[in-house]
Amino acid sequence: MQRRTFISAAIGSVAGIAGWSLPGSMARGTATASGVRLYQGAALAFGTTIAVTVLHHDQRQAELAIEDALHAARNIDRLMSIYSPASQVFQLNRDGRLARPDAHLLAVLAQAQALSQWSDGAFDITVQPLWQLFRAAADQASLPTDTLRRAAQARVGWRQLAWDSREVRFLQPGMALTLNGLAQGYAADMALAAVQARGVRHALLDTGEFVARGQRSVRRPWTLGIQDPRDAEILAATLKVEGRSVATSGDYECTFTPDFVHHHIFDPAKGDSPGELASVTVLAPTGLLADGLSTTFMVTGAARAHAMAARMDGVDLMTIDKRGRRKMSPGFPRLV
Repeated sequence: MQRRTFISAAIGSVAGIAGWSLPGSMARGTATASGVRLYQGAALAFGTTIAVTVLHHDQRQAELAIEDALHAARNIDRLMSIYSPASQVFQLNRDGRLARPDAHLLAVLAQAQALSQWSDGAFDITVQPLWQLFRAAADQASLPTDTLRRAAQARVGWRQLAWDSREVRFLQPGMALTLNGLAQGYAADMALAAVQARGVRHALLDTGEFVARGQRSVRRPWTLGIQDPRDAEILAATLKVEGRSVATSGDYECTFTPDFVHHHIFDPAKGDSPGELASVTVLAPTGLLADGLSTTFMVTGAARAHAMAARMDGVDLMTIDKRGRRKMSPGFPRLV
C-alpha cells in the first residue's frame, strides 16, 4: 500500500534532481552560502520510494548518514510488512503467534495498545480481516455481504492481542493485524536516529510520513505541501516543519470504490470505513505518534479529533471532510 500523501515542494523530486536509479541512490546538491550542501538518497521500502535529505559540510559523513538512515527504515519494513513471508508480522498473521518478537516490533505494539486504549478502540491494528475481506470483494468489483462483514468484524479486537517480550499471540482464531498505520512513521523515527548518530543536525526523512529536524538552509525551514484529497495536482496547504513529524491519512490512498466511501481505513465499531473525513494531516513530536494519530482521527471524525489533539502537547492537525471543508488547529504551521 502506497502512502505518498505529500508533495515535497521545498526539495523537489529526489530522483528528478539526481537522475540515478534505485535502490541505494544518492545525489549532491549545490553548496549554500555557509559552505554546507544538501545531500539526498533514496531506496525502495513499504511499496514505494523512501528518501533522506541531509544538510552537511562533510560529504562522506553525509553519505554514511544517508546509508544508515535508509538501512534503518528498510529494516522496519522487513520486520513489519504484511506481505513478506520473512517479516515477523506476516509470520504472526500466518501462525497466530510469534516467538521472540523483535524489540522494534514490541515498541510499535506498545504504541498501538496505548492509542487503542486512549481512543476507546477507534485505533485498532487488528482490523486486517476487514481489509482482507473488502480487498477480495473489490478484486471482484463488488462489496462484501453484511454476513461476511459481520463475521470479519467479529475477528477484530485490540484486547484479543496479547504480547510480552517472549511472545505475541492472538487470543482467538482467524485474527490478523496490520502495522501500516504505524510502521512508516516509526521507520522515519529510526532513520532520524541514524542520521543524528552521524552528527547530522539538519535532515528531512521521508518514508511516506515525514520527520524533519533543523533547517533546509540558513533561516529556511523544511516546507511540505499537503496533497488535496480529490486532486493530486493541487496543494491543500503548505506548511513549515520545524522539529516535528508529519503524517497524512486519507480515503484516496487505497479506495475500494470510486466514490471513496469504502477504503483501507476501518472503524472497528462499524466494520466499515468511517464516512466523514477525506483526509487528516497531523504534526506530532514523533513519526510514530503522528502516523498513529492520523489514522485514529480519520475514524473519530473532525470534532472529536480536534478536541483530542487540543489535550496533547506538540500535536496539531488539519482535517478535510468529504465536502472539502478544512479545519486547522490553532498551531497548525500553515504558510500563507
